Amino acid sequence: MATEGQFEYESVLCVKPEVNVYRIPPRSSNRAIRAADWKLDAPDWSGRMRVVARGKVAYVKLEDKISGELFAQAPVDEYPGIAVETVSDSSRYFVLRIQDDNGRSAFIGIGFGDRGDAFDFNVALQDHFNCVCPKRCTTRSNALEFLMNGVVTCAPKKRISRPPALFCVVTVPNHD
Repeated sequence: MATEGQFEYESVLCVKPEVNVYRIPPRSSNRAIRAADWKLDAPDWSGRMRVVARGKVAYVKLEDKISGELFAQAPVDEYPGIAVETVSDSSRYFVLRIQDDNGRSAFIGIGFGDRGDAFDFNVALQDHFNCVCPKRCTTRSNALEFLMNGVVTCAPKKRISRPPALFCVVTVPNHD
């Protein structure tokens, strides 16, 4: 008998060929994390990043550029959340909570050389969770689809503005 997870397909949300990984110092308090506290000039690892989705969960996978061997993986159940956090002083750096197969977790820093790559990563996660999140169920059919399948498809938004060929003419009486 097949398990439920066997039939879930994996869709690729984002691939970035160059990402740097940093060891980050432990948090001393609840203050915001700063990338300036990391050794940005000497990353601990460099490789490729793939963001993939399986059902409701997105996975940030860090892989070797050449062999494709998995270095680390971060399951993301919600975004924004504890699995992926932004830093306070740069838009190019994030904190990931990586997990191994035994459930042990650690926090690492990742950084992109280009702001555009960081933006793409951010948008890929936002788009995934905007389509999957039950808070976004705005119609009965979407809510039913979420209850049955656990996923809401992204449908184009309805156009509610006036059609371009429709003109309004207003006559104002002359008050002399």
